[in-house]
Amino acid sequence: MAFELIRASDSYRSFARDLTRQAMLPYYQAFGLRWIEEAFDQAWGWREQWLVMEGETVLGFCSLSQDRQALFIRELHLVPEQRNRGVGTWALQALAAMAAQRKLGLLRLMVFKINPARQLYLRQGFLEMGEDDCFVRMQRAVA
Repeated sequence: MAFELIRASDSYRSFARDLTRQAMLPYYQAFGLRWIEEAFDQAWGWREQWLVMEGETVLGFCSLSQDRQALFIRELHLVPEQRNRGVGTWALQALAAMAAQRKLGLLRLMVFKINPARQLYLRQGFLEMGEDDCFVRMQRAVA
């Protein structure tokens, strides 16, 4: 069965918030940051929300924004049992294709320094552009 991205309706907000909290809370705690539910809900309103699907099964979600140059991956999370089967790689490739379709030259994201997904991004051609105490800023060119 093939993976696909479909627009997430507001009915998926709780699912996306819970998945994001579950995935990110250990990193927030490691860096002494506070998780704020309301900040997620507020961002839900101004970002693009997409579900990663396989048939009728929701595998995860991603949250996007863009400017004139780049598509920004604000969130990309998979449900735990769907990790390590190529879904994340597929999603990054699909998002690069989306950026190209929109005539944007870059795909950008920020990742916690200690997040193992950083290695996936490097394998997918992202370059590290800078960092602060918690995050690494990464980008890749889109053909």
